[in-house]
Amino acid sequence: MVAHPDDALSVGEVSRRTGVAASALHYYESLGLISSHRSPGNQRRYARHMVRRISLILVAKRLGIPLADVRDAFEPLPHDRRPTAHDWRRVSTRWKRTLEERRSQIERLEKELNGCIGCGCLSMKACRLLNPEDALADRGPGPQRL
Repeated sequence: MVAHPDDALSVGEVSRRTGVAASALHYYESLGLISSHRSPGNQRRYARHMVRRISLILVAKRLGIPLADVRDAFEPLPHDRRPTAHDWRRVSTRWKRTLEERRSQIERLEKELNGCIGCGCLSMKACRLLNPEDALADRGPGPQRL
């Protein structure tokens, strides 16, 4: 039997296909990341397109992206129908900007850490990384009062 794209999946089926525990699926639903509907027998059913959302949630988690950021990225996607290529492109463009900002922040932190490790000042009060508002930091790294 060939599955139709409009066929709904049970919690167990979604869990098996994605490797995500049913309790996590319920949690993602409580956060608004995914949605379901109830069958006539009052069982939770997920549209097949939710599997893609769940897969992206897993990738985001692996990359350390907070679920709140994932929720913001998914906000424009429809829950009641399969997202179109245009819907995904819009989300992808928005999320790409967010990820580029994160990458820039991480690169800045890496440069500051390299400078901090190499400066040898041993000062928690004057360190640019730990105390960026310190007035002596404007004079440069290292001990300034010697």
